[in-house]
Amino acid sequence: MTTPYHVPVLLQETIDALILNPDGTYIDVTFGGGGHSKAILENLSSKGRLIAFDQDQDALLNTINDARFTLINSNFRYLNNFASFYNFEQVDGILADLGVSSHQFDTPERGFSIRFDAPLDMRMNQMQTLSAEDILYQYSENKLMDLFKNHADIPNTKRLVQLILEQRIVKPIKTTFELMALTKALSPQNKAHNYNAQVFQALRMEVNEELKALEEFLNSTLKLLKKESRFVVLAYHSIEDRMVKQFMKSGNVNGIIEKDFLYGSVKTPFKVLKKILAKENQEEKSSNNRSRSAVLRVCEKK
Repeated sequence: MTTPYHVPVLLQETIDALILNPDGTYIDVTFGGGGHSKAILENLSSKGRLIAFDQDQDALLNTINDARFTLINSNFRYLNNFASFYNFEQVDGILADLGVSSHQFDTPERGFSIRFDAPLDMRMNQMQTLSAEDILYQYSENKLMDLFKNHADIPNTKRLVQLILEQRIVKPIKTTFELMALTKALSPQNKAHNYNAQVFQALRMEVNEELKALEEFLNSTLKLLKKESRFVVLAYHSIEDRMVKQFMKSGNVNGIIEKDFLYGSVKTPFKVLKKILAKENQEEKSSNNRSRSAVLRVCEKK
């Protein structure tokens, strides 16, 4: 049985929230296996258009043969760089499905998963040079402390960093299982899986500059979205979801809401519409267990 590249999360809810104008232009900034993109195209007219982004070379194999569709091999942080060239300066909706695809988790040599003994890679863009192995070998104590504190809620961070520094003097940490052998003594009893998942998440987010890329992407949407267009985001952990929530609420990732100087009225670029939790959808939970932590947030450009 062939494993799907990626099962799209909350698919119908996403499409219902995103598409108001079937003749419009839409952007899917996280193409992956193309599940969301295919559904978007099915709901567009012959006049509609979809532009998709993905930085992973593997995703290009899933491209869709449709005259209305364009796939750009780039990180979504560079969204505005392509707007003029591909003529999508104003769009009717933008979708982002954040995080790691099932394909990336299920391909051992990519190094994303704690299930396989594999090189510590974790690069979403395989053209970049920095890997998780490089970070563990090259980063200073302070930089390692910062990344584990900022990207995951990892207990005993100081001890973890000390072990990494001690180990790399003897021998570089090159594989996923070597890293987990190191963390074995640190994880709470019966919670090794959760502890290792947090360590891997922190490294992956640092390798791919995920929070910085997300901030740049969010800011780029302000220029591209038309009035009354929709912005739809699926997030899978609290750090990225908090950033998305604050951005939709205020128009900036810090959640600082501006007020009119004269009248004191709130100035925000979006109207927040809804939040949907995948864990409250029984059908979603039973058919796609990786969706259990997903949060779908929807807002409309004012």
